[in-house]
Order: sequence, then structure tokens, then C-alpha cells
Amino acid sequence: MRYILLDRITQLSPPEVAHGIKCVSLSDDIFADHFPGFPVLPGALILESLAQLAGVLLEATMRLRGRHDLHALLTMADRVKFRHVVRPGDRLELEARVERVTEDGGQAQAWARNEGKVVSEAQLSFAFAQVTNPAVLAKRREYLNIWLTGSAEEP
Repeated sequence: MRYILLDRITQLSPPEVAHGIKCVSLSDDIFADHFPGFPVLPGALILESLAQLAGVLLEATMRLRGRHDLHALLTMADRVKFRHVVRPGDRLELEARVERVTEDGGQAQAWARNEGKVVSEAQLSFAFAQVTNPAVLAKRREYLNIWLTGSAEEP
């Protein structure tokens, strides 16, 4: 099972900010077990959705600097807070803001909101790994195109 926890990136403005959406659906596999009769999106998956958005933002920032071969890997989550329960039918509005980025990695502050209320926030740290496998690079471009345009085709 893969956890692609971004449905759409609505704004990608490196090196500053990215906004995205995660629509929580009862059909998501996790709700079969978490929790029967009271489906709740696990905090770890909210954190992963924030990390995916922040990672895309940091990678886009490095592409502006000519580094198209770097993949952001989450290394640390600090000051993580879960303020409200996320349930099926909720639409998470995600935001990530770059705090710093170098060729070694970066940090971003991230928030998840539902109906304007912050449900989670975290400071996320990443390391960069160099990716040279053409198949992996192509798959990453495909996901980015889907997140930005809704289509796997290059714009």
C-alpha cells in the first residue's frame, strides 16, 4: 500500500510557500481499522501529508538553483501538535513555508487546517538524497504533474 497523501497542490511558490489539499474519504484504506465505528485519520498520516507538501516545496526550491536530482527525505518532526480530530468528509488545507534550505537539506514549518481551524502543525526537517534512476525521476515528475494539474502529462 502506498500513502500518497496529497490530492492537489494549489500553490507552489518556491522558495517561500506551498499550499495543498487532502480530501479525507471514508473509502481510504486506513479507516477499516482506525477506528471501527469511529473513523479518525491517524496523526501520523496528517504529518505525512504535511511532509509530502513540504518536501515538494524544498525540492522545487533546489530546482530553482539548478539541482533537479534531489529528493527530500523527512528526518525529523519537531513541535508537532494535533489540535483536532480529522474525520471522513474533512478537507485538509495544507500549508508549508520554507525556513531554510541548503544542498544538504532544509526545514519547513507546516500547518493542516480544516474549515479554517488548525488541526495540526509541525516543524519538519529534511535531508536531500541524490536520485539518478530515470524511472524514479519520471515517477516523481508524474506525481508532481498530477498534483499541480490533475494530469500526468507534461504541461
